[in-house]
Amino acid sequence: MKPLNLVEMVFRTVQKYGQKDALMAKDKGVYKAITYDELWERVAYTAHALVQRGVGKGDKVAILADNNPYWAISDLAIMSIGAVSVPIHSTLPSDQVSYILHNSASKFIFVGNESQFKKIDSKDFPHESIVIYDSPEKTALSDMPSTMEAFMASGQGYSPEEWQKGFMEIKRADLATIIHTSGTTGKPKGAMLTHGNILANVEGVQFWVLECRPDDLMLSHLPLSHIFERMAGQFFPLYVGATIAYAESIDTVQDNLLEVRPTVLVSVPLLFERVYAQALKMVESGTPIRKKVFKWALGVGEERYRYYLSCATDELMRKAELPKEFRRRWKISERLVYQKVKRKLGGRIRGFISGGGALNPEIGRFFWSVDLPVLEGYGLTETAPVICVNPFSRSKVGTVGKPLPNLDIRLAADGEVLVKGPSVMSGYYRDPQATAEAFEGEWFKTGDIGLLDEDGYLRIIDRKKRILVLTTGKNVAPQPVENALHQSPYIENAVLVGQNRKYVIALLAPDFINIKEWCRHKGIHGSPQELLANKHVQALLTREVKKYTKGFARYEQPKKLIFVNKEWTVETGELTPSLKVRYAEVEKKFKHVIDHMYTDTASGEMDIAANETAVGISLSKVKGEH
Repeated sequence: MKPLNLVEMVFRTVQKYGQKDALMAKDKGVYKAITYDELWERVAYTAHALVQRGVGKGDKVAILADNNPYWAISDLAIMSIGAVSVPIHSTLPSDQVSYILHNSASKFIFVGNESQFKKIDSKDFPHESIVIYDSPEKTALSDMPSTMEAFMASGQGYSPEEWQKGFMEIKRADLATIIHTSGTTGKPKGAMLTHGNILANVEGVQFWVLECRPDDLMLSHLPLSHIFERMAGQFFPLYVGATIAYAESIDTVQDNLLEVRPTVLVSVPLLFERVYAQALKMVESGTPIRKKVFKWALGVGEERYRYYLSCATDELMRKAELPKEFRRRWKISERLVYQKVKRKLGGRIRGFISGGGALNPEIGRFFWSVDLPVLEGYGLTETAPVICVNPFSRSKVGTVGKPLPNLDIRLAADGEVLVKGPSVMSGYYRDPQATAEAFEGEWFKTGDIGLLDEDGYLRIIDRKKRILVLTTGKNVAPQPVENALHQSPYIENAVLVGQNRKYVIALLAPDFINIKEWCRHKGIHGSPQELLANKHVQALLTREVKKYTKGFARYEQPKKLIFVNKEWTVETGELTPSLKVRYAEVEKKFKHVIDHMYTDTASGEMDIAANETAVGISLSKVKGEH
């Protein structure tokens, strides 16, 4: 029998795996764990304390914090009393925090630390409506609201029977959470997701993708304020009794991977791009024989992947053994190459799940070739989130897989992906107009253009609104070109522009860590702006762009480049909390440079547009060493 709601789902796990580790987090430099029994006890205390503060069924409770055990405890406690959780990304500025709090009508809030506490307007939230996760010694606040430990202690006098009776009455159709969209265009909207929406997604993923097991350990490093991590990194492992370890921050993921050695990792293309770039850099710095061995081993891995794709599923299950001669080559490749890449990721990974953006097919094939399967999926906040994903039994690189077995998809006349099923949201909170515009009958309009191949696998072309129409009449989908550029170890982010223009231009946020290392070997020094003005660095980046876009049609290849000298971040506005590029924001921020580059004629004298934030060049005019 299926769980009644998300809380009862976790309750079943607690009854079965009470003494097993549930959550792990760093404490004074060492990872420490709490069991499922301990987790459940803290959820109960928090739920009772919320009731004592006047929070009840249907009330909205916000969480503004980085990932940690208190996040999951708060989330489950809120839901267990019939209230609705409203996650807010921890790095959002105070005006955006205020917008989400008012839009959701939140009456209570959990905050992670002092800096997040300062984003809250005291007129909206008196101290009795705020709980701070940090302990007293970690904050300089003299007038501090209740800490989480004190808050839980105040709820210890609860009645287990009454609490359990309450959450057993929550139905799948009841609202569980309001998650605000990333807002790549316009103000974020609050997607209303029910207990049934998220449960249907958990059940579909567990059946279809990568069977999560109680002995799995997952590293949570994407923001829990985003539905992708919330479903795949929190509810998915709690559903089966797996262990969740929290990364200290996005910057410490590499170290935390080596410390906790996860078996399954849910991540975004950015992480895979970085690992891929590191692997290539490691090979390039090696001897000619090492390069030759690496290339040979990748060839063996690609051969195995082709074998995997061509075999019938029942044959793969019954006849797992590879041909004897090939098995010998595989073992050599494993020892000489694959294990080295795996050790960089902790050494125990049995599978990756990639979402939140398109993964470059070349990078996907690389991971499969080194025996690190990457299962790419696709979805949106409004669909809780997974719509399609590649199954482990038949993963097709370059696609986002097939729809979950409990969902239906179809393509509209213009190629837009439409979806219906039990994980599709009930609507946008307090926005009936936006809700009506988001649906075509019972079908939710994703806003993405897609193609279905002969086997029913979906390939996402780009966002419907992002297709660039050139004055020449050609249409350009920016995403494939941008993904190709992300293969370069010297390019962190890329954005293609060119709507109503004659040709396309690429804005590039360089990877300054790798560029500075390259410059050091060349004896080149200076600030990021000085490096980007250097003709040798410009030549390097130009060669990279030409190398990775040579397979595209000429009209899809950028004719000019704009290099920006600062990293794009959530805090500075170029990235969403889920680490997607805010395309409109990037174009707005660099509009003057873009306009200048388009006014420069093909044969004009001015081929560099520079200011304090960017340098623009024409590819046809850059010369430098090779």
